[in-house]
Formats: sequence, C-alpha cells, structure tokens
Amino acid sequence: MPQFSRHVTVDWSGPLREGGKGVAHAGTGAFNLPVTFASRIGEPEGVTSPEELIAGAHGVCYAMVVNATIGRMGGKIEKTHVTCTVTADLSEAGIKITKSHLDLVVEGLTGVDAAQFPQIAKDAEGKCPVSNALRGSIAIEVDAKVK
Repeated sequence: MPQFSRHVTVDWSGPLREGGKGVAHAGTGAFNLPVTFASRIGEPEGVTSPEELIAGAHGVCYAMVVNATIGRMGGKIEKTHVTCTVTADLSEAGIKITKSHLDLVVEGLTGVDAAQFPQIAKDAEGKCPVSNALRGSIAIEVDAKVK
C-alpha cells in the first residue's frame, strides 16, 4: 500500500506573548498563512491559528469521506457543505482543544434515502482519518441534513 506525506514549515520570530509572529508555509506552495498568539486567543483579524488549520483539515477530510460513503452505496451528492468548528479552552495551564463540530449540509442527494442520511453521515465520521487521529483527545460532533 503506498504511503504519502505532506508538510508545513513554520517560520517564527519573537517572543510568544510580546508580539511574536510567524508564517505557516505549505510544502505544496498552496498557502502561506500568518500566525500570531494574539490572534489565536483573541480576534483573528485575518490571521489563522492551529485550531483553524485543524478545522480545515477535519472539514475537508470529512467531506471526502461522506462523498466516498455515499458513492459506495450507489448514491451521489451534487454539493457538500461542511463547516467544522474547533473549540479550545484557555486556562493558566495552557490551551486545550476540546471539541470539533462538523455541520454538514448536502444538496442534490440521489440514490440514498434522505431520511437515512443523518445516520449515514454520523457513521461516515468513524471512517474519517482526521477524526480517527483526533478521537480520544477531543469530542467530535456531527449534525447532518439534506437540503
């Protein structure tokens, strides 16, 4: 079975809380995203965070798994919309990521009973590689509906 890997390089300058900043560079060249601690725990102001990057990875992976699951069942989805929200708590002990919430809305579902779709979507989450990497460390929630 073939293996594959991807990487991101982060260049950081300065102390964490006193205005330090960095840039996350995708190895593929797909993105160069600014990061700061202030924007991580406060207002984002157009700057990303580890939590947002995890949400992106989780949402993309889950969208792929849902479509693959429906395809294996002989169905099809015209459009899949996933909003993934990652929640973290900040305390004196540090930051703890506590939850990833997947909000799924599909349009143009054919070949599968729409009434069964929410359960199918919840079952598909168990096959998501990113969910499986996160499982046991954080709560994962799924809300799914057909539009």
